[in-house]
Amino acid sequence: MKFSIERAVLLKAVAQAQSVVERRNTIPILANVLIEAEGADVMFRATDLDIEVVDKAPAMVERAGATTVSAVTLHEIVRKLPDGAMVTLSEEAGAGRLVVQAGRSMFNLATLPQDDFPVMASSEYASGFTAPAPVLRRLFDKSKFAISTEETRYYLNGVYMHVAEGEDGRVLRCVATDGHRLARIDAPLPEGAEDMPGVIVPRKTVGELRKLLDDDELEVQVSVSETKVRFATPQITLTSKVIDGTFPDYSRVIPMNNTRRLEVDASEFAKAVDRVATVSSERSRAVKLSLDEDRLILSVNAPDSGAAEEELAVAYGDERLEIGFNAKYLLEIASQVDRENAVFLFNSSGDPTLMREGNDQSAVYVVMPMRV
Repeated sequence: MKFSIERAVLLKAVAQAQSVVERRNTIPILANVLIEAEGADVMFRATDLDIEVVDKAPAMVERAGATTVSAVTLHEIVRKLPDGAMVTLSEEAGAGRLVVQAGRSMFNLATLPQDDFPVMASSEYASGFTAPAPVLRRLFDKSKFAISTEETRYYLNGVYMHVAEGEDGRVLRCVATDGHRLARIDAPLPEGAEDMPGVIVPRKTVGELRKLLDDDELEVQVSVSETKVRFATPQITLTSKVIDGTFPDYSRVIPMNNTRRLEVDASEFAKAVDRVATVSSERSRAVKLSLDEDRLILSVNAPDSGAAEEELAVAYGDERLEIGFNAKYLLEIASQVDRENAVFLFNSSGDPTLMREGNDQSAVYVVMPMRV
């Protein structure tokens, strides 16, 4: 095998591969990236047995062939090569070494046989559809902050992607929750997604998927089965197992009759929360919201470190209310708001609070209060 490839192209491909690879593993081949050169393309394939990513890159292939080499080592080498360099990778048959050359630099890397590399079995996908990258990016970006990190409730360790009934008909919906907060994001239902089975996309997959969705012009092909989900662009294919579990009935925790309405400038609110939370004790980080006619007082009282208070002009016309929240949760939810104003809907100081972006019904957030 022998081919030449631009450094920038190679770096992008091996960066994606090395981030999928598990740093600590007992199977040596799983630390490697499988490189397959043929025609005018080179395929870089990496897996941790749950996720597989295949990156196709253009290259000048002199001799077709395949080998596997440490993904992390190759990434480090390519990262340190000068910009604009032309990189040549070659392996003599049976030598067990991959030679990486760029300018006056030469590296000699140990390889493992490609036959040992596990390729994820392709499954029959129950349904498939195409969605623009910005639509998928919004669905996952706005929901992923609420993914649970508790291993015992493994079915909450991902984003639940499914078809649901929205305000104006059926929608493609992503939901994540950790029991303290919840995010529910809707997008118009793409053609072909009607019969899609609901799947829980794992946290790591959501992180890897994000790297595919930066190009606004891109159309992403999504294929879904009961056990796997695949996201494909012309260059990259990401296949992942889905979490084998049942996502809870989230609609039960979304309050329907919260009537006390607060409208506030989202960025001003986030900055004020951040400022007053500076003095709070790390453990609980509780912030108290005191609401009165068109004004909001944010306060923190941490006996061991001090107290803070800030007043904001807001739109609020209901009776007085005092309610406490974890500052981190408030900040994460406020930072999701793309529009100018955030709308909070309260019931009482002990009930879940609903938040929307202005009048937009397609993104709904729920946060549980805490005692202050």
